[in-house]
Amino acid sequence: MRLSRYFLPVLKENPSEAQIVSHRLMLRAGMIKQAQAGIYSWLPLGFKVLRKLENIVHEEQIRAGHIPMLMPTLQSADLWRESGRYDDYGEEMLRITDRHGRDMLFGPTNEELITDIFRGHVSSYKDLPLTLYHIQWKFRDEIRPRFGVMRGREFLMKDGYNFDLTKEDALHSYNRHLVSYIRTYERMGLQAIPMRADSGPIGGDDTHEFLVLAETGESEVFYDSKVTDIRLGEREIDYDSVEQCRAVMEEFTSLYARTDETHDEAVFNQIPEERRRSARGIEVGQIFYFGTKYSDPMGATVQGPDGKPVPVHMGSHGIGVSRLIGAIIEASHDDKGIIWPEGVTPFHCGIVNLKQGDAEADAACDQLYAALTAIGLEPLYDDTNERAGGKFATMDLIGLPWRITVGPRGLKNGVVELTSRKTGESVELSPEEAVKKVAEIYAPHHPHLAREEPVAGRSFHTWL
Repeated sequence: MRLSRYFLPVLKENPSEAQIVSHRLMLRAGMIKQAQAGIYSWLPLGFKVLRKLENIVHEEQIRAGHIPMLMPTLQSADLWRESGRYDDYGEEMLRITDRHGRDMLFGPTNEELITDIFRGHVSSYKDLPLTLYHIQWKFRDEIRPRFGVMRGREFLMKDGYNFDLTKEDALHSYNRHLVSYIRTYERMGLQAIPMRADSGPIGGDDTHEFLVLAETGESEVFYDSKVTDIRLGEREIDYDSVEQCRAVMEEFTSLYARTDETHDEAVFNQIPEERRRSARGIEVGQIFYFGTKYSDPMGATVQGPDGKPVPVHMGSHGIGVSRLIGAIIEASHDDKGIIWPEGVTPFHCGIVNLKQGDAEADAACDQLYAALTAIGLEPLYDDTNERAGGKFATMDLIGLPWRITVGPRGLKNGVVELTSRKTGESVELSPEEAVKKVAEIYAPHHPHLAREEPVAGRSFHTWL
């Protein structure tokens, strides 16, 4: 993408309505525009990041054996009356009536609807286990929407639902989701700590929230500092293995980590004092096991091995896809702007032409752009007539992890400058070496890049 043809309405001044860093930077970087309180239009840059996160979530859910689908945003109130939640949910639920006088609602979650789908199509234990999920826009009528996409009224969420014959099977589903969520967050460059939490209106006894530590977090959290040393990394986990999934669950949850609703001071004080931590956390996901809370009242049963009807054991599992963008920015920024982790960046590399209109500089930038595009990467080429300082400020603000700077002086010596957004360090390389280096950096996120033959011995033009 060439910046002269892109829609990137960056702001030079901090918006007065933005109270936290992520909200301020998303508005300044032209990622979102408020439509009304707690509701945003996602502009091209923000939408691009949103889709990157959504794809990672899909990939990890499918890897875990979960099946994607899509349910409607509007739901019948009658289903919620069956479960008993229609009157219990509170004013966060947007209740509406259609032209025929039927009570409906804009879904804040989908336990009732998925249970209705299940009971209409599944009748035998032989069809279990089953986990269905979707990624869908939802609405909760927050009394005080604030902090941009962190606490909006309309938001994009992945919610999944498992159906199992026994509690033991359902707890394996719970553990499987925990493993897949940890891997999902790590791919996004985040450390999201699973913490014992309160189930709220979803219900159930077993639930963990995943929280990213940040000063602007809405939750107070208490934890053993050793939990921040644990990583799943590149370990291969067999999602069908009860033992492997349970082992990861125990590894990530055996140390003390709780939100303020479930905090136990007596247990917390048993941790060595030097490891006790309290902080703020941003919730980016939650998993629940709630047994037969919905299957009992809604008649979601299967024929068991003995031929008798058995209510299925269920759980629900959510990831806040749109609020994850705010969490990533809160965790990764500086005073110049956003610093995107390489796994979620909207563009892999920025190209800055220091002298637009100079034949040699223009040609070198065009070749860099074509070479990066040819190997499956997406560069953003600033081909505008803006001054160099303005170009650098824009690149820093939107946070692309790597920048290639091209100017007549460097080209006379056969080099361009490759700069890390995170460290600010720069290195001079030939254009061929710069392309090779960027390809190596992104190879862990794009396996096809690792299979490309080395650049050495090839002319720059053979990448075109």
